[in-house]
Amino acid sequence: MSTSTATRSTFNCFGLVIHGYAADEALKRLDEGLRRDGPQMVVTANPEILLYARRHPDYWNMLRQADLRLVDSFGLQIAGWLKGSKPTRIAGVDFAKTLVVEAAARGWKVGLLGGGKEIPGAPDKASWVLRQEFPQLQIYAEEIGVVQTDGEDGADGAEARYRLAHFAPDVLLVAFGHPKQEAWIARHLHDMPSIKIAIGVGGTLDYWSGQKKRAPGWISRLGLEWLYRLIREPRRWRRIFDAVIVFPFYFILDMLSMKRAV
Repeated sequence: MSTSTATRSTFNCFGLVIHGYAADEALKRLDEGLRRDGPQMVVTANPEILLYARRHPDYWNMLRQADLRLVDSFGLQIAGWLKGSKPTRIAGVDFAKTLVVEAAARGWKVGLLGGGKEIPGAPDKASWVLRQEFPQLQIYAEEIGVVQTDGEDGADGAEARYRLAHFAPDVLLVAFGHPKQEAWIARHLHDMPSIKIAIGVGGTLDYWSGQKKRAPGWISRLGLEWLYRLIREPRRWRRIFDAVIVFPFYFILDMLSMKRAV
């Protein structure tokens, strides 16, 4: 991807630059950042995350500090189109897998960190599945019981971080869900100097461990993952309402206010 093409795939949402890169371009940018700036933080952005950031300035600032904010939803891809951009949509679970493949090829170590609140055991089960697929991969899983929205993880977290630091992962996948995972990374990334790339991966470990099922490919291609999740998990209705109704309202409102300002 050329520089001009990469530039055309970016756009602004609620004051944050969103990088609508395909996986290969994202990896290239991370490589460049590693050589220039050190450890890289990746956010897989979606309407829920961006709405939360709009309402919580501290979280907005955490997202602003990330090195990449990728497009992890059809709704956000549409937002990019409305801004005249041509973003590529890449699901967070797919980009996380891309990082694992890259780590296996480079001989990097991968750390999995889960919250263990909703589906206990997902990090260990996910690491077992990945070992079967990538026998050469060095991977280690940890689970923390409680993480606060500001990233504080208590005594359990301190012990988990100590063990993770001893393993010395190059890539760390943090599965607490937003805003906890981004806050935890922002708070602790520099406590583990081995880390090259840290990324919040939401429910990825639940999918990899087989404890949750992803939407079929044709549903994903149509951008209807939200409907699939609503049918399978009705209790998510509020989050889906925010993503499908509230996010477009505020996004369009922001677009109109910017036009009036001009």
